[in-house]
Amino acid sequence: MKRRSQERRQGTPEKEDQGRSVQNPYTEQVSTFLSHTMLRLLLDTSHNAAGRLPRRGIANITERIKRDERRQKQRVQQEEGAARVSKAKGQRWKEKEVIKYEISTVPGNKKDTTCPLPSSYSPRYVEAAWYAWWVKQGFFKPEYQSRLPQSTPEVFSLCIPPPNVTGSLHLGHALTAVVEKKLFKEQRLSRHDLGREEFLKAIWKWKEEKGDRIYHQLKSLGASLDWDRACFTMDEGFSRAVAEAFIHLYEDGLVSRRRRLVNWSCALRSAISDIEVENRQMTGKTYLTVPGYDRKVPFGLLFSFAYPTEGGNDEITVATTRPETMLGDTAVAVHPDDKRYQKFHGKNLFHPFTGRLIPVVTHSLVNPEFGTGAVKITPAHSLVDFEMAKDLALPLVSVIGEDGTMTQASGDWIQGVKRFDAREKVVAGLKEKKLYRGESEHSMVLPVCSRSGDVIEHLLKNQWFVNCEKMAQSALKAVDSGQLQIIPSYHKKNWTNWLSNISDWCVSRQLWWGHQIPAYLVTLPEMQITSENEGFWVAAHTEEEARKKAAKSLGKAERELIVKRDEDVLDTWFSSALFPFAMLGWPENTRDMKEFYPNSLLETGSDLLFFWVARMVMLGEQLTGQLPFKEVFLHSMVRDAHGRKMSKSLGNVLDPLDVMTGISLEQLREKLKEGNLDPREFKVAEAGLLKDYPNGIPECGTDALRFALCSHRVQGDDINLDVASVLSIRHFCNKIWNGVKFTLTALGEDFTPLPKDQLRPHAPIDRWLLDRLRQTTEECERKFQTFEIHGAAGAIHSFWLQSYCDIYVEAVKPILNGPDAADAKQVLYWGAENMLRLLAPFMPYLSEELWQRLPAAAQNAPSICVAEYPTPGHTAHWNYPEEEESFDFVLSVIRALRKLRNEFSLTKARPEVHIFCSRKEDLSSLQSFLSPLQTLSLSGCLHIQLSSDAFQEGGDRIGWAMEKVMDNCRVYMNLQGFVDPQSELGKLQPKLEKLERQLQGRKPRYLHTPENLKTSANNTDFAEDVAELNTLDCAVQNYIINFWNFLK
Repeated sequence: MKRRSQERRQGTPEKEDQGRSVQNPYTEQVSTFLSHTMLRLLLDTSHNAAGRLPRRGIANITERIKRDERRQKQRVQQEEGAARVSKAKGQRWKEKEVIKYEISTVPGNKKDTTCPLPSSYSPRYVEAAWYAWWVKQGFFKPEYQSRLPQSTPEVFSLCIPPPNVTGSLHLGHALTAVVEKKLFKEQRLSRHDLGREEFLKAIWKWKEEKGDRIYHQLKSLGASLDWDRACFTMDEGFSRAVAEAFIHLYEDGLVSRRRRLVNWSCALRSAISDIEVENRQMTGKTYLTVPGYDRKVPFGLLFSFAYPTEGGNDEITVATTRPETMLGDTAVAVHPDDKRYQKFHGKNLFHPFTGRLIPVVTHSLVNPEFGTGAVKITPAHSLVDFEMAKDLALPLVSVIGEDGTMTQASGDWIQGVKRFDAREKVVAGLKEKKLYRGESEHSMVLPVCSRSGDVIEHLLKNQWFVNCEKMAQSALKAVDSGQLQIIPSYHKKNWTNWLSNISDWCVSRQLWWGHQIPAYLVTLPEMQITSENEGFWVAAHTEEEARKKAAKSLGKAERELIVKRDEDVLDTWFSSALFPFAMLGWPENTRDMKEFYPNSLLETGSDLLFFWVARMVMLGEQLTGQLPFKEVFLHSMVRDAHGRKMSKSLGNVLDPLDVMTGISLEQLREKLKEGNLDPREFKVAEAGLLKDYPNGIPECGTDALRFALCSHRVQGDDINLDVASVLSIRHFCNKIWNGVKFTLTALGEDFTPLPKDQLRPHAPIDRWLLDRLRQTTEECERKFQTFEIHGAAGAIHSFWLQSYCDIYVEAVKPILNGPDAADAKQVLYWGAENMLRLLAPFMPYLSEELWQRLPAAAQNAPSICVAEYPTPGHTAHWNYPEEEESFDFVLSVIRALRKLRNEFSLTKARPEVHIFCSRKEDLSSLQSFLSPLQTLSLSGCLHIQLSSDAFQEGGDRIGWAMEKVMDNCRVYMNLQGFVDPQSELGKLQPKLEKLERQLQGRKPRYLHTPENLKTSANNTDFAEDVAELNTLDCAVQNYIINFWNFLK
């Protein structure tokens, strides 16, 4: 929880659940943490061909040349930006020097910053010692935040989402699956072989060994969390809140026990909810890997077989995608209006395997167009059949068990056979009885468990269900009325569609790890218990409480009652839905509950909108009378560089610790071996590692990972994250390091910063930088307010690289030792200091390391993480629009001169330059920024002249190159003595030949195209080709004209 004044600093989201510490560490992916669009790397590095244009043809092609130059500039920027990331995936990266912090520092003590900074940035050095000091000082605690000078009465609180935002197995399923696989791999035992008590011991042992890894990840990432309020969902206090919630809902009539078909995962041996089912579309025969089978199983087939009538004189052919379930058929249904089957109405059919007689029934739900128009009814294994069976009072026969094998009801000959093996046996049996009528490919939707990859089986079970209808209506109203904001707003449509069609939520899970359901079955000795009549149920915290409640309701003495607790556990999403208030002490009205509930914001992945967010809203409002938060901010799913969902079985999981510290390919392989992958999955995963990380993963550092994630656009499509993009941000870290090192050297030991509000420099270049700093601060404010985190990251990146380092630092270097250095040093200081505070939420370690070494301003904070975050009000007095407008023009002149230098390969030379302008305002701008102009353009003797016709000045100067800045300004550069014409013409010959070949290749393209075939798209292409031809033609003439001057 944070005070509002610290929202933007501490609000940089890193995704993990401080209360969900038990999880398979290898599935803890980078996508757990907040991610956004690729960082905009906007460097002004235009290197177009330059020269003086011939007079003829200028009027016709000027605009086309400008357009071509703009396109070329954009291409160069994109290419150089890409080069900073990586030329190609899998290429070698250069190993960086690892510098360690070797000064002995007691954990929790402040890091020694009196020693000189290392020569280059090294994450290992920068990240040492800081986090323990931050925690010990209590900087992350709301009590500390409330004492800060900038604190306000308004409270900002946020709880960290569960770790399964990555799409990995959630708490209960993860532990059950991981530990059971480990036991089977090492001891060839299942959890049922081991027994519940011993299995739970094994889980707790695993939790103690591995459970703190997620905390370690969060601390390594610099997460600003109040660790004293860390909460584990299996803690005693939280467990009591879960039980209290269930009991409340039961007593309110919102939880009830019913016998219904549930979505069953045979691999997990548990029911799962509707939204945990992934519906896969099959267009025909498709082979899938199913847990528990050594071979792939075919789906997308429609099987036909015949049921003979009683007496054997006729038959009805039915079609099904699941022939193995015919052993549980209790009827064959046809549509009442289907004339083909009217003669069969009321007749019985003979079941070829069980010998039962099953009736032919009619029902309007039957589709006459499907298959033969006659469908088998298996009420115990089909949702549609179950509804028809209720209408027609048909019996229910379960032939597939919880473990996915055939039950006793299916017959001794097939009992115990796995369901998809049984399919083959049933088909073979039908063929033997000459009742098989063939198979064909068929489009179908196959329900698959999103947790285990298992094909869902619909089984008849007594389970606990939450009636969600009324709660869903309240959740819909909250969004419609604006009480609850969902960002981005386009998610509201999905919210409305899902909640408007919500079904009851099955919360029973047949796992052994989790919150055991606080419900007790109460029976009497004389009661006859069946699956249809279980007995009397009571919801209570303890058996004693349950016994008292039951005795009162039944009018019996407590000693007469037999009381047994339900062995099932609650769906882990049930406890997760309580997190915003249970973590604060609910159902008690604690101080934290009063202070921090409702939360200000929930930030989580868009894939959790229904799994978690909707359920938090429904249960929060039902149990506390308040919405659990006011805003929901949903970020996109983070995928790998190829756009695939991160998965252990693909070998593309990115552990944030590996990206931060680096890891070799061999170490990645070893981590893969420690997992619970089966041999087939291991081979696929190992191949993925070899392809994506042939040289391992380089050390990128925490700050680079955080900034890279935050520089992706969060409110859009899924994010394809490549390690190379993180590595490029490490290079940006080095740029920050070197820039601040230069600033510290320039300031000297005796420098004292002026108060910010007293800094009002006179030099135009100083005022320009401060204006840029003001604009950057305002841009960060705007982007944070609209949750466009990537925009704030981009603004900081652009300011530091372009405005501060590439322009201002280079421009003031010549004056830092002169009489006008005082203002420049103050501007250097405040530019770096303000930028580091803007950067702190993104790069906490680097910003702290460098900020601590800057000379302290008056009333400074002990740490940058509790320093006041810059706001527009702090920089409003640095508003210099005239300097900004003037320097924009000056920069265009500098770019033109640099373009000429690049064209003629000038490096150290400082040639004479003449600039001609036809407007007095432009002349004044150039004169105001004369020193930066000369410094940044690397010009020698510089002449600026006003001319009523800039096009006429300069004449046909021999040895001079010309570049047009705009219609009213041109620059001339004296190249005599710097360029050898004969040598340059020799270099130009291959370029001229290439241009001529392009010209010849382009011209015939549309000459013989008939008019009726020239579509609008073709016409557009043709127009672009013509423009390109003109541009190439001009380029040829440019080279000739420029060098012809030398040959005169």
